[in-house]
Amino acid sequence: MNSSPKEMLVDILLPVYNEEHTLEKSVTTLRSFLQKNLDGFQWMISIGDNASTDKTLEKAEQLTARYPDVRVFHLNQKGRGRMVKYAWMKSEAQILAYMDIDLSTDLQALPPLVQAIADGNDVSIGSRQYKGSVVDRSLKREIISQGYIFILKLLLKFPFTDAQCGFKAMSKKAVNELFPLILDDEWFFDTELLYLAYKKGYKVKELPVRWIEDKDSRVKIFRTMWLDIKGVFRMRRSPLN
Repeated sequence: MNSSPKEMLVDILLPVYNEEHTLEKSVTTLRSFLQKNLDGFQWMISIGDNASTDKTLEKAEQLTARYPDVRVFHLNQKGRGRMVKYAWMKSEAQILAYMDIDLSTDLQALPPLVQAIADGNDVSIGSRQYKGSVVDRSLKREIISQGYIFILKLLLKFPFTDAQCGFKAMSKKAVNELFPLILDDEWFFDTELLYLAYKKGYKVKELPVRWIEDKDSRVKIFRTMWLDIKGVFRMRRSPLN
């Protein structure tokens, strides 16, 4: 990137679905962290509401009225990938990041994630399997995660150690170039993004994280697994292979 860090705007997206009880706490925690730890960058927080049926959108609008550096996007359809695509394509920031609303990934990993893009990488990802990571999750989730990475490496020669950690950043240039190629709008979005970046020669940096499983996660594990496997075979049939 040609801009100096002080000229760079970092847009941090929080995709949400029915998170009225955690939204305010997570946003205020993130804002406090950014004020103290993201020196040298301008920043903003975007809340991405994916068709919530509770008071999430109302809470988000209250936060935007309270904080000038917080804004909200709303879509009438669910899908993390759909929201990330929508919000990032609209963003004017040079560096785009997103994280899970439960803040499962320790925020201390955020400055290195952002700095990796400022240093010239196209994509940076938090990896729960990377050397130095500290992870607290159930045995079932660990087996599923390890099995998924094994399948990706076997069928797609996937070079990364984690595909679906909800903690990623990209340059706006890479977003503009790669996002029109991504077909998935749900959980396979992350894998497809990384696979396309790898096959097209983009610079991807993995970073260790401290990650704690959210016991109240809304992810439907077996449905997500089935959609992921379908996505893997779609990518295997891709002309990129």
